[in-house]
Amino acid sequence: MIHGFREDAVMNRDYFWLTDAQFARIRPHLPTDTRGKPRVDDRRVISGIVHVLKSGGRWVDAPAVYGPRKTLYNRYVRWAAKGIWRNLFHALASAGGAPEQVLIDSSAVKAHRSAAGGKGGSRRRPSAARAVGVRPKSTH
Repeated sequence: MIHGFREDAVMNRDYFWLTDAQFARIRPHLPTDTRGKPRVDDRRVISGIVHVLKSGGRWVDAPAVYGPRKTLYNRYVRWAAKGIWRNLFHALASAGGAPEQVLIDSSAVKAHRSAAGGKGGSRRRPSAARAVGVRPKSTH
């Protein structure tokens, strides 16, 4: 057993696990003011949350090695409401200083079909100047 995990689960590349160094960096930013029952293993739960977010899956599809799926969901939602994730990301991002380069890749940007502002369609429409002398087609 490694950190309370089954060794085969830790070594499996299908799962995401925070390394010792990664968890050591985020541990000081985790809340310590818990009341009631003590929290279950933060490292396991946070690894499960990251796994679900990275995979784009549903909470109910989280692998059982991360613990109860309801725990993953509840921890994510409660910490989001308290601003813990925002504070954690801000602390980690500011610890490294400003980036040397910032790249923006526009190859994934898609425009909606109405983004050009046209009415669409291939139907020919008479210009306004030509249409002035044309008799109306309907009288509403």
